[in-house]
Amino acid sequence: MCRWLAYTGSPIQLSEVLYTPVHSLIDQSLHSRLGAETTNGDGFGVGWYDATPAPGVFRSIEPAWNDQNLRELAGHISSHLFFAHIRAAIGSAVQQTNCHPFRHGRWLFMHNGFIGGFTAIKRDLVLAVDESLFPEIQGTADTEVLFYLALTFGLTEDPPDAVARAIGLVEARGRARGVTYPFQGTVATTDGESLWVFRYSSEGKSRSLFFTRDVPTLRREYPDREILREVSDDARLVVSEPIGDLPGAWIEVPESSYAVVSKGDDRLLPFTPKTP
Repeated sequence: MCRWLAYTGSPIQLSEVLYTPVHSLIDQSLHSRLGAETTNGDGFGVGWYDATPAPGVFRSIEPAWNDQNLRELAGHISSHLFFAHIRAAIGSAVQQTNCHPFRHGRWLFMHNGFIGGFTAIKRDLVLAVDESLFPEIQGTADTEVLFYLALTFGLTEDPPDAVARAIGLVEARGRARGVTYPFQGTVATTDGESLWVFRYSSEGKSRSLFFTRDVPTLRREYPDREILREVSDDARLVVSEPIGDLPGAWIEVPESSYAVVSKGDDRLLPFTPKTP
């Protein structure tokens, strides 16, 4: 599969998260411990928010551990909210348009997992995408189709409902074609202000997902860690696989649930797809 992380809080340099920690995301591109594959070398992407209206996105098919452009950018970009994704392709081609995160307007979207039997149900899913959005699909990845289904179902107005309807459609079409477990994965999406993350699979055995404990608590437990003094009290990091070396710093997102991370409004709620 893949590995990803999402950060929200006071602006920090991307390199502080991507490269600096023990078992960083870049290290995981070669040495993942919890992923389906140890190596995630089929491309990468970062998406970040700054003063411009739309988020910036940089994607490449190079392995993340060997891309000097990524290292250069990460050392110069600071952001209050950013996504990073390293890819292990299992069905779609290794090409730039299939690398995450995907962008539409102010929205970013990324995924670790797969749509089961995607080739058999791809036509059904693509034809369900809103006519105005269809021309924007550039690649062949199942995640991009899932993103545009969520946009079709109202992602910009109600992200949990839209993702529930998109996955519900995937499951309905998949099971109609004899796919036992049509969906697997963890999903993250954001509008640059709030962050929504989802953990769900048709089988009930979803890919791993963790978020950091609140920063004030971590500061008390680890007073010597400079990075904890630099970030804001409301900073959160959500990851496929824990980074760093702080025991007890991570909480696993429960199966079939989603979290909303927003200023002053962090919630963890149950998630159930909505069958069309």
